[in-house]
Amino acid sequence: MSVKIFRLPFRTLWNSEYTLFVNQVVNIILRYTTEALHLAKAFGRVTFYLPELAKIKAQEQGSILSRQLQELDDERDALITAIPAQVSLMGRLNMPSLAPHIVILEHYFDTAGRDIAADTYNAETKRIDDLLADYDAKPEVQAAATSLNLGLFFEQLRVVNTQFAGLFMQRNKEDAALEKADSRAIRNEIDKTLNDFFKAFEFCSSEYEDVDYTAPANELNELISYYKTQLKARATRRHAGKDVSKEQPIGQITA
Repeated sequence: MSVKIFRLPFRTLWNSEYTLFVNQVVNIILRYTTEALHLAKAFGRVTFYLPELAKIKAQEQGSILSRQLQELDDERDALITAIPAQVSLMGRLNMPSLAPHIVILEHYFDTAGRDIAADTYNAETKRIDDLLADYDAKPEVQAAATSLNLGLFFEQLRVVNTQFAGLFMQRNKEDAALEKADSRAIRNEIDKTLNDFFKAFEFCSSEYEDVDYTAPANELNELISYYKTQLKARATRRHAGKDVSKEQPIGQITA
């Protein structure tokens, strides 16, 4: 029975989505015997590019780490900016009991500098480490922070800065070992090969009527329909002015 495979606008997929989609297509076909489907050669051309696809996936993992670093940096920037701002705000209140603690913390931040959030990644990490080392060495600063209910903010700053430092080293190590890949060129080649495979699939389904192409075609179309639905929904959100770049990638969305 002749079948029709749906088409997907590959160019609209993010790299992380693209690598997952191609591997999902391969896994579907592997559940069937390509020789029986008369598609061994066409499918072999697709699997030939899997090592190149793996390069895109590895490179995308580096991008994911970069996004995670940015999120951690945003959080520590918020903390290192909010803590002294909260101290200054309390200084405007007519609460004499807080005054000594405010003086201590104002001096503490004047010494450390109030521009830490504007520094480069590594410089900011070191300056926050130095600030927290000074915090740990001065019981009066800790007492002042506790009195102003800011102790938890300092501890969260410590956690986030430590996480950032570890992830930064991990990303650098992985980047150094990573073979740089031309994602666009690789995707163009795989796009052509995958579309050729779909055409071959449709052709063979009309030529070999004694072979069941319906089952694998249904699986492929169900997968492609899912991606098409998600892409359409994303386009709607984008047109509504929403920032879709931070959304969870298609294929990793859970119900």
